[in-house]
Amino acid sequence: MSEMVLKKEFVTGNSTKVTAGTFNTNQQLEQFLILAKTAKGSALKELIKQAMEARDVYFFGELLEIPAIQALEQDPTAQTYFSLLKIFAYGIFKDYLADKDTLPELTPMMTDKLRHLTVATLATKFKYLPYSTLLEELAMSNTRQLEDLLISAIYSNVIRGKLDQQNSRLEVDWTIGRDIRPADLDNITMTLESWCNACGTMLQGIQTQVKSSNIFLEEDQKRKQQIEQEVTNIRKTIKAASGQQEMELTSSDKNLSSHPMPSAGVENKPKKSKVKGLRGSQAVNKLWSSKN
Repeated sequence: MSEMVLKKEFVTGNSTKVTAGTFNTNQQLEQFLILAKTAKGSALKELIKQAMEARDVYFFGELLEIPAIQALEQDPTAQTYFSLLKIFAYGIFKDYLADKDTLPELTPMMTDKLRHLTVATLATKFKYLPYSTLLEELAMSNTRQLEDLLISAIYSNVIRGKLDQQNSRLEVDWTIGRDIRPADLDNITMTLESWCNACGTMLQGIQTQVKSSNIFLEEDQKRKQQIEQEVTNIRKTIKAASGQQEMELTSSDKNLSSHPMPSAGVENKPKKSKVKGLRGSQAVNKLWSSKN
């Protein structure tokens, strides 16, 4: 028999969150499938009852596909067990109550399991399940009993969630799936086809955006290369101009070195030539004056 890996309960504020480990349900279900292939009569009805009571078995579609069980639908003495098994596979607790008078009586374990399955069905449709809705759907009148049932469903790994006691509701995080009715396959197929078409449309839109992005990147790369080329040309031009200016300055420096400029603030005065015989001319003048 499969075992629970982890089971834990803790309280946060006004809400109680319960988590549970996982079960290996395949082994127990496989045992029922093997036995159902050879069981007959009352033994087959008892097997169906045990499967509906089994703690970890929550899927019954494969049992309904076995020819021996399908034959029960035509057997007046066992037809009610076949109908009850279909409710466990596809229905909810209200479906049982509607035909309660014609169906086998539920044991306490079967009652809890069918209520678990009903909660799972509701959890696939709504994130938050008010206690008032659950009490009505499960035909219960006591909130404490409802919370105990929800905790057992979480421990059984049927759902995962939190009991929001302040707002009197169940907050669903995850739930198991249910068996699929053969009549629902067409609707499921149409839904999947619609989803695939939507995915195809989305994929085309993504491809268009990718193509536009690639074109933009190519143009941006070209602009970048063009700018880099212009920068390179400008640098070459500046370098060439700087070289020419340097050559001109060097030539000018050479010319200035061959013709030195006077020092700033110094006036060049012509040198007076020394004239010899200055004293003799003065003597002549004196002699000329004396004669006169």
